[in-house]
Amino acid sequence: MNLLTDKTKKKQFIMTYAVFLANGMLALSIGSLLPFIRDQRGLDYAFCGLIVSLHSVGNLISGFMAGALPLWIGRKKSILLFELFFPLSFLIILFGNNNFLLAFAFFATGLARGASSNYCNTKINSIATGVAWVLNGLHAMFAIGAFVFPLLLMLITKDSGEMWVWACGGLMILGVITWIIYLLIPEADETKNASEKENKAEVKEKTDLFGFFKEPLFYICTGTLFFYLCAEQGVIGWMITYFKDTGLLPPNLAQVTASILWVMILAGRLTTAYASTKVKKENLLPAMGFGIVAFFIVLILSKTTLPIVIGIMGFGFSMAGIYATTVSFAGELIKKYSLAWSFILTTASFGSILMPSIIGLIAENISIATGMATIAIALVIDMLLIFTLVGYIKKHRSTENA
Repeated sequence: MNLLTDKTKKKQFIMTYAVFLANGMLALSIGSLLPFIRDQRGLDYAFCGLIVSLHSVGNLISGFMAGALPLWIGRKKSILLFELFFPLSFLIILFGNNNFLLAFAFFATGLARGASSNYCNTKINSIATGVAWVLNGLHAMFAIGAFVFPLLLMLITKDSGEMWVWACGGLMILGVITWIIYLLIPEADETKNASEKENKAEVKEKTDLFGFFKEPLFYICTGTLFFYLCAEQGVIGWMITYFKDTGLLPPNLAQVTASILWVMILAGRLTTAYASTKVKKENLLPAMGFGIVAFFIVLILSKTTLPIVIGIMGFGFSMAGIYATTVSFAGELIKKYSLAWSFILTTASFGSILMPSIIGLIAENISIATGMATIAIALVIDMLLIFTLVGYIKKHRSTENA
C-alpha cells in the first residue's frame, strides 16, 4: 500500500497509531478508576453516572470543535490545545478536593478523547480513504491501551486500594508524552498545494459545506454509531462497578473483566481488519450486530463466573469492528464534506452521554442490575440500524452499477 512506501505517510501512520494506543489508556481509565474514586469520596450512583456522562459531554464538544477549529487555527494547534486536558484532568483527580473539580476532570478527559478520536480517524482516513483494515487497525491500538491499563491498575493496587493514585500519576505523565508525539506528527499531506486548491474550489467548498445533510447515508451511519456508543459507554463505564456491587464477581476479578473485554475487542479488531481484506464488509457488519445482542444477553442473565466471562468475551469480540467498519462506509462522505465527520461524531456522542446517566439513575432508584439491563434496548436498535445500513449500501451500489 502507498502509505507504507511514502515516507511522510508512513511516519503519520505509525505515530497516529501510537497516540491512539495511548488514548486507549488515558480515555478508558475512568471506568477502572471509578470504583476507587467512588469508595474514597463516598459518591452515590447518580453522581457517578453524571461524571461518566460529563466525560461523554466533553467528548461530544471536542469531537465537533476539533473538526471545526482547524478551519480557523489549523489542525496542529487544535489537537495540541485539546490534548493538554489529559494531563490537567489527572492532576485535578489527584489533588482536587471537591466534587465540582472531580466533575470538571472527567469532563476534561472527554475533551481530550474527542479531539484525539477526531484527529486520528481523520488523519488515517486522509491517507487510506475508506480502507476498512487500516481503520480497524487504528482502533485495535485503542483496544491495546484499554486492556493494558486495568491490568496495570490491578498490579499496582493488589496490596492496597490507596495505590491507585500512583496509576493516576502515571497517566498524567503519559498525557504529556502523548502531547509531544502529536507535536511531531507531520501535516504535509494536508498543507501540500493548499493555496492552489483553495483558489480552484473556494466557491464549491462553501456551497457543499453542509451537503452531507442531504445524504441518507449520513443519518443511517450516525444512528448506528449513536446506539453503538450508548452500549459501549454503558458497559465500559459501569461494568466493573456492576460486578463488584452485585457481588457476582470478587473485586479483583471484577477489575480483570475490563481487560478481558478489551483483549477480546483487540482480537476482534485484528480479526475484522484481516477479514475485511477477504470478505465484503457489508457481510461482516450484520454478524457483528447480531453477536453483540446475543452475547450481552448471556452476560446480563448469567449468575456464575464461566458464563459471565463467555458473555464478556463474545460481546467484546462482536463489538470490536462495528465502529470502524461503520466509519469506513462513510469514508467518501467524510472526505467529500469537511464537516461531515464532526457532525457524525458529535451527534453519535449523545448516545455515550445519555446512557451512563440513565444507568446511574435507574441504579440509584431501582438497582444496578436493572440499569445495566437497559443497554439491551440500545443494542437491539443498533442491530436493526446495521441491517438498514447494509441494505442501503447494497441498494446504492446496485443502482450505480445498473
